Formats: sequence, C-alpha cells, structure tokens
Amino acid sequence: MMIAIGCDHAGVELKAQLSMLLKSEGIEVKDVGTNSGASVDYPDYGSKAAAAVSKGQVDRAILICGTGIGMSIVANKYRNVRAALCHDVYTARMSREHNNANVLVIGSRLTTPEAATEILKTWLHTNYEGGRHEERLKKISKIEESFESNESKT
Repeated sequence: MMIAIGCDHAGVELKAQLSMLLKSEGIEVKDVGTNSGASVDYPDYGSKAAAAVSKGQVDRAILICGTGIGMSIVANKYRNVRAALCHDVYTARMSREHNNANVLVIGSRLTTPEAATEILKTWLHTNYEGGRHEERLKKISKIEESFESNESKT
C-alpha cells in the first residue's frame, strides 16, 4: 500500500510522527510536503495528495492542517476522493466502514499526537462494509459525474 501525506505549516510535526507510524506498518509513504514551519497555503499540499488519490497514483492519503477543515474542502473537490475529517477513533472507524474514506484529515491544533496515532491506526485497519453503503457511494459518484457532464456542455 502507498499513502500520500501532506500538511501545511501547522501539521509538520504531526506529519513526521504519522509518517513514522506508517513506515513501521510497512506502508510506503509519498510525502508531498510541506516540511517547514514557515507559513504556506494548505490548498497547495492538499491538492497534491488528493490528486494522487484521484489519479490512482496512491491508495490513500492523509492530510493535516490546523483544524482539518481547509484540507477537507480541498480534497473533496477531486473526483473519487472521499476525505473525512476525523476527531476520534469512532469517526475514523465510521469513515472507513460506511464511507470507504480514502483520505484521512486531521486537525493538528485540535487533536493530540496520541489521539492522532490512534485515529490513524483505526483508519488503517478498518475495512469498508459495503452492502447498503455501496448504493450511497454510487449516488455520490453520480453527483461527481453530473458536474463533469455539465462542464463539458459549456
């Protein structure tokens, strides 16, 4: 499995910690930046990771910013991306079981490093249930397709 990981300046330390965890699990990590505490724009890094998921270049992604809200907004602009902002183990588990989330978003200013570790472990090891949830994901895909077909008409 290959996972892209990206952050803005607020998530540099947490990104380093979570990258080490991923590597300890035998997961290949594609670091899309940033690697400095200097102020940057979160869309630049969220876009890199979300595009990699959308294009099938990586299996999943993890995004980190101060609250997680900005990264969530950016990531969910991409086709086939289901980014979930998770604040605890329960939301991480549900994002995988019910939504087949392929992007995990964490707010570094709202989540302790210990909680982030447990959130990531849960997200990594929880499988998608499918079944009744599959029809819901198909509806989301149809929404994405409707935007694309509307764009081609203009």
